[in-house]
Amino acid sequence: MQTQYRSYPQQVPQRSPHTANQRRGGIGPMMSSGPHPSVPLTQAQIAQQQQAQAHAHELARRRSRKPTDKNIPEGVEDSIIDPEAVQRYKALRDVERTLDATITRKRLDVAEACSRSSHKDFQLSKTLRIWISNTAEDQSWQATGLNVDTFDFTSNMEASFRVKIEGRLLDDDEYVIGQPRSDDVKMKRDASQNNREVSDQSQAIQNSSAGSGAATYRLSHFFKSLSVDFDCARFRSGAGQNVEWKKPEPSSKNQSGSNTTSASDFDELTFKRNGDENMNIMINLYRHESPERYQLSPELAEAVDMSEATQQEAVAALWEYIRFWNLQEDEEKRNFRCDEVLRKIVGRGDIGYIPMLNEYVTQHLRPLPPVSLPYTIRVDEDFHKDPRATVYDVQVLIDDPLRSTLQPVVNNSQYTSMLKDVTMLDDQLARLIQAIAVSKAKHSFFSFLSEDPATFVKSWLSSQRRDLEVILGDTSKGGGDALAADEWRRGGSNSVWATQNARESVNVLLSRQR
Repeated sequence: MQTQYRSYPQQVPQRSPHTANQRRGGIGPMMSSGPHPSVPLTQAQIAQQQQAQAHAHELARRRSRKPTDKNIPEGVEDSIIDPEAVQRYKALRDVERTLDATITRKRLDVAEACSRSSHKDFQLSKTLRIWISNTAEDQSWQATGLNVDTFDFTSNMEASFRVKIEGRLLDDDEYVIGQPRSDDVKMKRDASQNNREVSDQSQAIQNSSAGSGAATYRLSHFFKSLSVDFDCARFRSGAGQNVEWKKPEPSSKNQSGSNTTSASDFDELTFKRNGDENMNIMINLYRHESPERYQLSPELAEAVDMSEATQQEAVAALWEYIRFWNLQEDEEKRNFRCDEVLRKIVGRGDIGYIPMLNEYVTQHLRPLPPVSLPYTIRVDEDFHKDPRATVYDVQVLIDDPLRSTLQPVVNNSQYTSMLKDVTMLDDQLARLIQAIAVSKAKHSFFSFLSEDPATFVKSWLSSQRRDLEVILGDTSKGGGDALAADEWRRGGSNSVWATQNARESVNVLLSRQR
């Protein structure tokens, strides 16, 4: 028994109550998402496009048929007057391959080295020699009394001294032979050295530096700030008279000005203070390095075996420590196990995280201590009868001149043009080798023909027959029996070679070779 459904009257669909001229809202007519129809091209534009396509096709066909083999064919030495020329050519080809491989490898090594973020490989340790001396003015032993011819009988002259700090970069290490290179400061005192000898030696070093191109590095280049600490108790006024200098920060506005450069770069710093007693001062030099080096904490220094390093070097050394002791977890490669040394660095639990190595290292970085140079200011008469300067040797880092030499090699604009010339010469060489191969084939053909014409003609006809069988295949009329007849030997427009089947087969074979 079928289920009976109650029937409901269906409503007649009604149109929307809009007038004929009233615009209805909502979604408009659907349009394709593709590009809009463009303006039809003219006959000249169509012809130009067809010509460009034909030209591109012709270039592609020429490139596909362009010879690339530069190896001389075998047996050429038996057909030429000078057989040793073939051996010389093969030797030159071997030298060319070796030279190309060497140049390519060296260029890649130089490009990789120049693109590194770290400049450690392009920095050299040099010796910066610093002379510290002082002169005395208006001291008691220098007084000559008042001048009675002047109207001002009050003496405003107060005992003072003038301290000079001068630095020069040494070109060689002849002054520090036998000294350990790890020390930052090496102090030398020469009892027989007077101010005239110091000035003469500094001038000679300056001249030699200018001749070798090292004059660009001045004293202020290696330090970002300088301070001189005095013993305040020795001054009569009791006020501190410390000397401070800071290198101005580079800005876009001051980069173009020459006054800023001349004011911030110097080889000599002189300051004057009042005083009539000998006193000790401490000259603090704060190093300016790029990238900045830091002093490592004892915990981090124990792991990386370095006391000073940049942040990148410390992170890399810590990662090497983890790899050396195989502390990386097998299942979770981002974690590593902490031994007693790493536990002091990480400071939390027994598990460390490799993505946080930079944060672990940052907590153990300290600013480098300044280079402290003690000096005693002498204002007594006995010292200035034979004054002596105090000399310090400070180890600084400079950019390797090899970097500036290698950079133009990588960015050489003439290298591309040189490669184009080499490519053109290679193409010419490949065409010459192809012509030699063709000449060698002709020579072999006629040589075999001259030795035994009958046997050569039979072999050649047999070869032509096999070629025709390959070209025509099973579609040739009569099959192999027809090919055995004399029909395939005939040429002309009515021969088997001129049929449409043969032409199409030859085109297919030539297209496969391309």
